[in-house]
Amino acid sequence: MSEQSLAEEVARLKLQNSKLEKINQVLMKRVEEGGGNQDEPYAAFEHSVQLAEQVKEKTQALNDTLAQLERSNRALKQANDQANIFKQRFIDAIESISDAFVLLDNDGRIILQNSHFVNFWQKSGLKIEEGVNLNDFKALAKTRGIISQAYPGDADNSPVYKLSDNRWFQLSERRTREGGWVMLYTDITALKVAESERYEKAMAQKSKLLQNLVDNLSQGVVLISSHDQVEVWNKRFVEMSKLSTQKLRSMPYFTNLQNSTELELEPKSNTQDDHYVQTLSNGSVIEIRDHRLKNGKLIKTFTDITTRHRYAESLKKSESWLRLITDNVPAMIAYVGSDLKFQFTNQVYVDWYGWAKGELYGLELEQSRIHGDFIQLQPYVDRALKGESVSFEIEELNSAGQPAHLLKSYVPNRDNTGAVLGFFVLVRDITARRNNALALQKAHDQLELRVKERTSQLQNLNDVLQVEVEERRQAQLNLTAAKSEAEIANISKTKFLAAVSHDLLQPLNAAQLFTSSLAEQVSDIKSFSLLGSISSSLDDLENLISTLVDISKLDAGVVKADKSAFNLGELLNNLANEYQQITDQFGVELRHVSSNAVVHTDSVLLARILRNFLSNAFRYTDKGKVLLGCRRQGNTIVIQVWDNGAGIAKNQLTEIFEEFKRLKSSQTAFSNGLGLGLAIVDKISKVLGHPIQVHSTQGKGSVFSVTVPIGEVISNHRADDKLSRVLANTDLAERKIWLIDNDASICDAMSQLLNGWQCQVITATSLESLKEKVDITSDSADILIVDYHLDDDINGLDVAIEINQNREFDLPILMITANYSEELKAKAKKRGILLLNKPVKPMKLKTSILYLLK
Repeated sequence: MSEQSLAEEVARLKLQNSKLEKINQVLMKRVEEGGGNQDEPYAAFEHSVQLAEQVKEKTQALNDTLAQLERSNRALKQANDQANIFKQRFIDAIESISDAFVLLDNDGRIILQNSHFVNFWQKSGLKIEEGVNLNDFKALAKTRGIISQAYPGDADNSPVYKLSDNRWFQLSERRTREGGWVMLYTDITALKVAESERYEKAMAQKSKLLQNLVDNLSQGVVLISSHDQVEVWNKRFVEMSKLSTQKLRSMPYFTNLQNSTELELEPKSNTQDDHYVQTLSNGSVIEIRDHRLKNGKLIKTFTDITTRHRYAESLKKSESWLRLITDNVPAMIAYVGSDLKFQFTNQVYVDWYGWAKGELYGLELEQSRIHGDFIQLQPYVDRALKGESVSFEIEELNSAGQPAHLLKSYVPNRDNTGAVLGFFVLVRDITARRNNALALQKAHDQLELRVKERTSQLQNLNDVLQVEVEERRQAQLNLTAAKSEAEIANISKTKFLAAVSHDLLQPLNAAQLFTSSLAEQVSDIKSFSLLGSISSSLDDLENLISTLVDISKLDAGVVKADKSAFNLGELLNNLANEYQQITDQFGVELRHVSSNAVVHTDSVLLARILRNFLSNAFRYTDKGKVLLGCRRQGNTIVIQVWDNGAGIAKNQLTEIFEEFKRLKSSQTAFSNGLGLGLAIVDKISKVLGHPIQVHSTQGKGSVFSVTVPIGEVISNHRADDKLSRVLANTDLAERKIWLIDNDASICDAMSQLLNGWQCQVITATSLESLKEKVDITSDSADILIVDYHLDDDINGLDVAIEINQNREFDLPILMITANYSEELKAKAKKRGILLLNKPVKPMKLKTSILYLLK
């Protein structure tokens, strides 16, 4: 009950009690005074007694009510005291808040506020007090311009207001149970000022970083406004244009700068992106690009592509060299892409089929069949596109319409993933050889028949028998002559290929050196990826040429064994480490068993045999195991390569050693193979005199082995220690190197590569040219690099000897050549000259130079 209701109840009870007391007094008086009836006093007494009881009860009830009222008053007072304490604490709490606090009722009128809220608005000149409608107050503040900006909030952010005196506050609000509002106004002026300062500082920093970034670009960059005025440029543009910074800062019109610089500044067209090339008077080649922006501005970039341009020109020159050589090779060569369109043909190919130069490029293989039926070739083409090397004989008509018998080989070309990109076409006209063989066979058959007939008919006629013997002798002579002609033709072919190896490897060597030099200068990912593709293609070309040259040299008998005793374990460990790097690529697990055995053979040729064994094992083993090891048998060591791959059928064990024979390989097989690996193994084993054996079971695997004799070796720890010290120091900075090579592109490529190693290089195309640049007798130099084949039948060995004969101290000599003869090796070794064969790998070149310098 409330205090008011209790007071009303007490007043009512007091009034009732007063009435009862008056009644009691009246009754008592009447009793005392008496009356006519004797019963009346007693009745009145009884009635008074009853009234007294009632009064007593009412009095007791009144006293209870008064006691309850007193307790209620005490409780109410205590509650009021607690409410007052709570209210004071609430007021103290909102006063302690650093933010401006205001409490509104459901009509938006102010119920309670703290001093911060009052002071906050007093600074604006407005009077705010309890009972004021806050919305009307805000409208008045906006009307007077006190609130200059308002930013409404959303689900994640509270509203923000900016006052005319540049103060900022943020509003946080929440509904009460009665429908009113609790609001906090937070002064965020300091935060906004700090944020603005940070923003301006960050923008200044970004502008500085952006300018530094632009200044450090290798390209010249200039930004032209929509009004053709210079706005932004970098240091590289100033260097390339030779325009002064003061002049550019004056924001000149772009067209007025053209007469002050050699660079072409005017855009060529109005296209979105346009580029063109300009050659400056100093020989620099500049690529200019125009980038038009949507706001009408123009960005021009100037890139120095001199090195890349020279590299491209060198590649064109190398391509022309390769074209010249392949056009003069006495064999038909072509390359057909996976779309069955010609991408390359040599001159012999187009001449034989009667096409004009260049007409076959881009033409489909089926359309090129003027004098032949493509249906006959279709099965072999399909097999080549599936990754199989095929060789077959076919009869076709040449350009004159004459029939000829051809031996064709299709060798697939794969990329790094194993996909077939196309196939090489190698064609040899074997008409004469086949006709001779048929004629010899026919003569032999006729001779046998005639001998039998004459023997039965003229057994007793000696004169006739002598005639027949003479005819047989003459036929034998014809057979021998035909065989000699075929052997001479084959030897001529192999000697020709061996002779042109220098001309083939010379431009290839230049291209690889240019690629290595350019790779050290390129930084962007796209160009680096392109260089990687070019380098891979050059490596593939090198492998193809080297393989063909190796076959030709083995056929011509040029390769001789240089046998010595050495530790077999070192060779096996090196091979295992080499092939361990590509196990993940082929999904193969390689294990090897080392050995301390000493063998006597040619380590280079033996390594070539084992590499072919391992390559074949990797090629035909999908997710399997390969084991390299050896075992002793008497006075020999049998070196074996085991695999658990697909295996080889028994009827194919002899075919795999034939030229251009390849079995169906796995998806991870080596790309760009010619099917000559085991053919080379067979020929090398005959040169070494080491027997080759192969055992295989289809579906289980194969084992290839070579047997070599045991030898004795004397280790030279000093030489090993010296080589280790050489390889430990790879610093070539400031080393002076003289280079003599009759090919200018080789000089250019080697110069760029050596300069990249910080060497000081002087190049010359001959000894006379070197003498014009340096004094060969007294000028200091650290090393002389010389090519063996120079112009005018001069060789590098004689040039090196002549230079050192006139010097007080001999220069270390590094000779580079495509000549693999043992005679040259012996001469170089006798003179203490280090010999490197082309094409030269950059790391091998660097290691050799370091070795000589130490």
